[in-house]
Amino acid sequence: MWTRSFTLYFGARTISLLGDAMMPVASALAIGKVYGIAGVGYVLALWTASAVLVMLFGGVVADRIGARRLMIGADVVRVVTQGVVAVAFLDGAPPYALLLVMAFLSGMAAGVFEPGVNGMVPLVAKDPQRANATLKIAEAVTHLAGPALAGVLMVVSGPVFVYTVDAATFLVSGVCLLLVRVTVPRPEPSNVLSDLRRGWEEFKARSWMWSVILVWVFWGVLVVGPYVPLSSQVIGADYGWVMAALGLGTVLGGLVAIRLRPRRPLAAGAVALSGYVAVPLTVALELPLPLPLLMAGHLLGGCALAFWSVMWSTSVQTQVAPDVVNRVNAYQVAGSVAGMAVGQALAGPVTALVEPRAFMLGSALVTVGVVAALLLIKPVRRLGWEPQEAGGQSISVSASLLT
Repeated sequence: MWTRSFTLYFGARTISLLGDAMMPVASALAIGKVYGIAGVGYVLALWTASAVLVMLFGGVVADRIGARRLMIGADVVRVVTQGVVAVAFLDGAPPYALLLVMAFLSGMAAGVFEPGVNGMVPLVAKDPQRANATLKIAEAVTHLAGPALAGVLMVVSGPVFVYTVDAATFLVSGVCLLLVRVTVPRPEPSNVLSDLRRGWEEFKARSWMWSVILVWVFWGVLVVGPYVPLSSQVIGADYGWVMAALGLGTVLGGLVAIRLRPRRPLAAGAVALSGYVAVPLTVALELPLPLPLLMAGHLLGGCALAFWSVMWSTSVQTQVAPDVVNRVNAYQVAGSVAGMAVGQALAGPVTALVEPRAFMLGSALVTVGVVAALLLIKPVRRLGWEPQEAGGQSISVSASLLT
């Protein structure tokens, strides 16, 4: 698996994820000190909104010019935006309008970067499942290390150095991607609207895909989205340790996914996902659990979610033709993120109506329902590794994966 191309892509993806993980903490500490919590919230919200806004078009462009080129361009933009913010903090209090503009541009860059992430994997790795599992482990490690690194650097060196390091991560990512050599099919001449329509047709023609995303929207609204704001309020000072256990579980789930290759990947992933019930359930219990039990529940949940994520990513990569995979990936990512965004927005108002522990208990029940729904959907339950046409007929591996 560790060919030159995959090694470079792994380095690019890992360092880019580190930069993404540093950004929220750097923003919260640096911008919050000057403009308060509301100032941080608006900057992060604008970043997320701009990413979602351009994601579908990012998938179209990635299929036209190649995901690698678009990802390099996105990294260049983020080097500039984070560098500008670093320079602006030299005066102590950068103009808030400048911070908003840089957040908007950085979010757009992230939005066009993301659709190509899945599409690149089959181009640089002959075994997409092992590659996805390895990348999932790297993602878990960066989600643990990024916030900690940003926090330490903020205390030791201040915002200028933190944003400079953040910009440097995207520079390294861009250089690694520049050195990757991949061959992509030449697209037929078309316009943006027809490309978007083609991506949508390919997406909706795969019932296993759109049905999972439909279920995932509800899970995002009622489980994943509200989890961070509500659970942090319930757990309190031990929240960092609990999140560390969740990250460690993600690493373990990635390791399991490297070794285990089930005949029905989505069915196996859905069964494994039932372990995530332990995450909201341990938070919801009226009698506060000892920290080790809380951490054990999140360790199990992280492992379950990572295994499902690898099975899902690999299924998308092996079942969708390379010339449309970035557009299709943009639709499925946008649907998933939309549900999470709604859940995050509703977390505050929900606390005025429902006690957080009670809501977490409801999230545990919703997770059980999500697993049941996934297993009840026949195309999801029966999907195997052999690539199929949108209508469900088997096709040769060479036609969809090795083109």
